[in-house]
Amino acid sequence: MFVADLLRHGALKGGVKYRGSIEEDLTIEGRVQMDSIWENIHNDIDLIITSPLSRCALPAQYWAEEKGIPCIIEPRIAEMHYGAWEGLSHDEIEASFPNILAQWRKDPTGMRPPQGESPEELQTRIADFWLDACQSYRGKHALIVAHSGSTRMLIAHILNQPIAYTRQIPMPYACWSRAKHQAGENSMLFINGEPCNL
Repeated sequence: MFVADLLRHGALKGGVKYRGSIEEDLTIEGRVQMDSIWENIHNDIDLIITSPLSRCALPAQYWAEEKGIPCIIEPRIAEMHYGAWEGLSHDEIEASFPNILAQWRKDPTGMRPPQGESPEELQTRIADFWLDACQSYRGKHALIVAHSGSTRMLIAHILNQPIAYTRQIPMPYACWSRAKHQAGENSMLFINGEPCNL
């Protein structure tokens, strides 16, 4: 059996923007949000797997060092690359690329931000990561620290749901969920603290 707690990073400075590959510091509150989840689960965690971006990696590395457990930097769980949308707010994207975001937020299947990554490409790297993790860390309980888009896609993959399902998954800052792989079967024990019925 492999158990994985999934944690989205906390709130970021500069407000809500599309920051796939852009570095941005956590707010003080954002770090407190993440530390609060860690305090709830740290006794159960055998290793931490984190996105390379500092909003995930810095807390993850600190916690791992504090507990004396491995911290693995995993590029495949980095956020989707948003291309020309990087660093822009919703209103700025709408002004430059009219009438795209409404469809994107409803179902991004088959879409791609200009010069960016498609949901299908994100789906492929997330699926590759999960397969490797289930094989490599059997018998372990991991904490996976990642982003809204990559974590939503991971949950959809675990539940064998289509890309459109990612838009139905609640993902506030410091969202905490738990997945399990056992006897070849994937399941979500809870998503954002709520039981999963799929």
